[in-house]
Amino acid sequence: MMTTTRREFTEEFKREAVGLLESSGRPLMRVAKELGIQPSMLRNWRRRLRFVGSRGPTAERPVTVAATVSAEQAEIRRLQKELERAQMERDILKKAIGIFSGPPR
Repeated sequence: MMTTTRREFTEEFKREAVGLLESSGRPLMRVAKELGIQPSMLRNWRRRLRFVGSRGPTAERPVTVAATVSAEQAEIRRLQKELERAQMERDILKKAIGIFSGPPR
């Protein structure tokens, strides 16, 4: 009979994994696979960090120093996504100009 040992992850790893999930915009399944963990683990870590961040410190769940994403980091992430979208739209418009401004048929 084969016995397995339970892996334990540091709080820092959990925070970084959740941060990667939220900042990358990739699906949870893909990020979990890249990190070599079960999707349910990542989902639970995200839920726990959101709960701790929204409720503030409680007696049952002490908040570590960097448990939640700061407002500045969230704003940076939002602006990066907005920039990526604007660049994509710009590229599409450049291609459209090239297509429609070509020589008449």
